[in-house]
Amino acid sequence: MAESPQLDGVLLARHGETDDNLEPLRFQGFTDTPLNDTGRRQAAELAERVAGRGIRSLWSSDLSRARETAEIVGARIGLAPALDPRLREACRGRWEGHTFSEIARAEPDLYAAWQRAGAGFRFPDGESLQEQMDRVTAAVRDVHATAELPALVVCHGGSIRVMLCRRDPRGLDAFHEFEVPNVAVVPL
Repeated sequence: MAESPQLDGVLLARHGETDDNLEPLRFQGFTDTPLNDTGRRQAAELAERVAGRGIRSLWSSDLSRARETAEIVGARIGLAPALDPRLREACRGRWEGHTFSEIARAEPDLYAAWQRAGAGFRFPDGESLQEQMDRVTAAVRDVHATAELPALVVCHGGSIRVMLCRRDPRGLDAFHEFEVPNVAVVPL
């Protein structure tokens, strides 16, 4: 059974678009890819959407795509983002920088395992989804315990998905069931 989040007052937001979010999709992971111009416009739109929500603290992954999104939001709402590397996307190991289709062709069995996800899946030379869930959960719990609420946490699609899996009875088996578009806002 999934764990109840118990993290009221924390909102998660995905960063704006990067070139690697466009077809053909690439595994980004810890690779520090910047926002593109569309991503910057999306971040400004996110800032407008959250401006009236009384956000009292702002947090972000330290990767530039999330950090820049948070800085654009922060400029609008008058907050500087606190950076936490635990909010990063999963370390996707040797898959980082490669397209999904390249990996599907080169390592079909591992790619199929990725499509099934689950607590036991580990990126080759990277981290497991369970390790990502544990690290992101610890960071979000710290935000909840120490920050002024409501708090906005700008992070990554996979980081948001693992948090959503915490409240799904299927756990990490549900990872691919959640769609988290760029600049989506998800309450916990």
